[in-house]
Amino acid sequence: MRFKMLFSMRAVRFDRYGGVEVLEVREVEDPPAAPGRVVVAVKAAGINPGEISIREGWMRDRFPANFPSGEGSDLAGIVQAVGDGVDGFAPGDEVLGWSEERSSHAELVAVPADQLTPKPPSLSWEVAGALFVVGMAALASVRAVLPQAGETVVVSGAAGGVGSLAAQLARRTGATVIGLAGERNHDWLRAHDIVPVSYGDGQQERIREAAGERTDAMIDTFGGGYVDLALALGVARDRINTIIDFDAVQRLGVKSQGTHSIASAPLLAELAAMAADGSLDVPIAKSFRLDQVREAFTELADRHVRGKLVLVP
Repeated sequence: MRFKMLFSMRAVRFDRYGGVEVLEVREVEDPPAAPGRVVVAVKAAGINPGEISIREGWMRDRFPANFPSGEGSDLAGIVQAVGDGVDGFAPGDEVLGWSEERSSHAELVAVPADQLTPKPPSLSWEVAGALFVVGMAALASVRAVLPQAGETVVVSGAAGGVGSLAAQLARRTGATVIGLAGERNHDWLRAHDIVPVSYGDGQQERIREAAGERTDAMIDTFGGGYVDLALALGVARDRINTIIDFDAVQRLGVKSQGTHSIASAPLLAELAAMAADGSLDVPIAKSFRLDQVREAFTELADRHVRGKLVLVP
């Protein structure tokens, strides 16, 4: 008699809200290739700060978890199977994309075909698997504040996952970009034609000195008072975008355009092309095995990572 193997792939799961100790890697049932969906064998999947907030329960009103919960949005990998009605992909195709079901921190993931785009051959798996969340958030932030040539834009957390890309994309508009970051990241910022300024006490005066006459826009990727700092610098509310300080959005009426405000496969393809040809640098700080997921999130929570951390199943 033959028995069907129901549990053959590994995925990250957690059964309750909490710290990294609730994260486990378990054997779970393979996802099916349902109509309109594509099953991808994951080669790399980025991790993001928002996943910490969801797992710890701080965002349960906006993003409640259904236990046992998976996690993960970013992904890149090789198509394993396609469902009925999928014409644009075939087994063996290399792709990148995203999940809306918190499921990419796994060996296999199934997503709608319109959430995938072909991976450029020269793009590394790590960059491809880390691009969606930060890339869309960075692009949305830049579009929200509309920097122009000759203007000055300040980016908080300018060496982080979103900030490092937002600063580069803002610089492509011809604007002067001031990047707030620790001194160990200043050389990286200078190498990308971004004016580095140290954060912390006295940063308002340092920004004024670097900006000259005025500061035109602020992209806040870090939170913790940068919206108020932008207003103190004279930036208009409609030229401030934060992806993290939702209290300031309610209190002050600034913008909060992020990943899902513009998410689309065609835009992801544009970012992937820029990353592949070298015109957009996507720093990868470190890669972790799937069973090192606790270590990965512990390092991410420190908030001093340059660029992205990636799980490699």
